Amino acid sequence: MVSPSTWFRYISHKFQYSVSLSRKNYTQGQIRDIELLDSIGRYLFQGKLTYLHWNKGEEMAPIIGGQGGTLLVRKLPAADPMHVFIGDVVVLKDPEKSENYLVRRLAAIEGYEMVSTDEKDEPFVLEKDQCWVLADNENIKPEEAHDSRIFGPVPMTNIVGRVLYCLRTAVDHGPVVNSHVSMEKDSPVLEVELDVDDMVKNHKA
Repeated sequence: MVSPSTWFRYISHKFQYSVSLSRKNYTQGQIRDIELLDSIGRYLFQGKLTYLHWNKGEEMAPIIGGQGGTLLVRKLPAADPMHVFIGDVVVLKDPEKSENYLVRRLAAIEGYEMVSTDEKDEPFVLEKDQCWVLADNENIKPEEAHDSRIFGPVPMTNIVGRVLYCLRTAVDHGPVVNSHVSMEKDSPVLEVELDVDDMVKNHKA
């Protein structure tokens, strides 16, 4: 049973999400001034902060095995250094095929100096709103990992969510290890919205 304090933190997260998303839609001209409060209320009282995403491939093993996994993903209306942190496992648009989505770990953000193990490559600093993402599986080549070592820095705006939980099979599932800050922020969301039975029902085994 979810405690009152957890519910309070969860509602607070929903309110912050509703305001952020409504403000984003407003600045993009998708809603007008008079629709702003209605938009905040709609996002606050309808829908969830998470969605299910199917991912397959060896890139994120052992978190997500080669046979694939059903992921519980927290929606991020604004992917910036205030909402996503180094060490987070994120869902992002593939910079080479925008209709596809990748699951990778955030390794560096704007201001970080990137130094290659190849001495022929010059060091460089990630520019504003850029990030560097890597696959977890160290047993595959960079070409197979399909991460920033291949396609370079990625705009932070490509990030659409943070992975909270992975269901590999009906008996093999658990929370995903993200940054300490994110895991603390996401704990009430996970406690309220995690439904393993629903994940099993939607699993593509």
